[in-house]
Amino acid sequence: MTTPLAVAELWVYPIKGCRGVSLEQAELTPTGLQYDRQWMIVNETGKFITQRELPQLAQIAVTWDTQALTLAVEDALAPCVVPLDYAGDEQAVQVWRSHTTAIDQGDAAAAWLSQCLGRSVRLVRQSPHYIRPINPEYAGADNVPVSFADGYPVLVTNTASLADLNERLAQKYGDRTHNIPMNRFRPNLVVASDAPFAEDDWSALQIGAVELALVKACDRCIVTTTDQQRGTRSPDQEPLKTLATFRTRRGQGILFGENGIPKQLGWVQVGDGVRAI
Repeated sequence: MTTPLAVAELWVYPIKGCRGVSLEQAELTPTGLQYDRQWMIVNETGKFITQRELPQLAQIAVTWDTQALTLAVEDALAPCVVPLDYAGDEQAVQVWRSHTTAIDQGDAAAAWLSQCLGRSVRLVRQSPHYIRPINPEYAGADNVPVSFADGYPVLVTNTASLADLNERLAQKYGDRTHNIPMNRFRPNLVVASDAPFAEDDWSALQIGAVELALVKACDRCIVTTTDQQRGTRSPDQEPLKTLATFRTRRGQGILFGENGIPKQLGWVQVGDGVRAI
């Protein structure tokens, strides 16, 4: 008998590229889960910076309350507090090929991050006054908004797919030392399932009143080889190397997970039942 689908994990990444935050419940907004990738680190020209070039970003932990965002690195630097208001100068920024206007978060945050990362950077917040649109080819309409995520508001993964991958890694290396947690894939919504890669055939997910359209498989990169606690790369290039042997699709890349677009908004929580369409 097939086990009913359910929400297994919820994750947000307030600052793009920094360590994720596991939640028991989250609100789905038009741009994704609340607070997900609303901030971003940029270089001096406003171009985004991620773990692709700086894996040590995973060491930066982010928390928040109603007043401020707090950045911290274990055993280094005093925490940096960033007010949650939208005060600050506007700045042109770039995420891949998309350009938008963000709000600079001030010299103190810039100095803290620059010291932490060993290069000159700034922290910016997404502005409520400028839409960063999803590719209309997949969104189905113009000006459908997204946060500073790579391209889509919500990334969905499947527990059975990870179990399948870890079994392949165990067979390849003869032990479980190369097995990985789901956080390597930096998902927002993890669905508990007993069917590996069933998500390939899901077109939408219904979670109570919330609905997500799944519009594009997610192609994976070197970030999957980064330990999300230590900020270090796998010397064996795993799991990307093994994933490439059976999940490569011509013209699409190495696939794991599905990108989603909100259709009906609301709250979701761990344990909620999921209906796959």
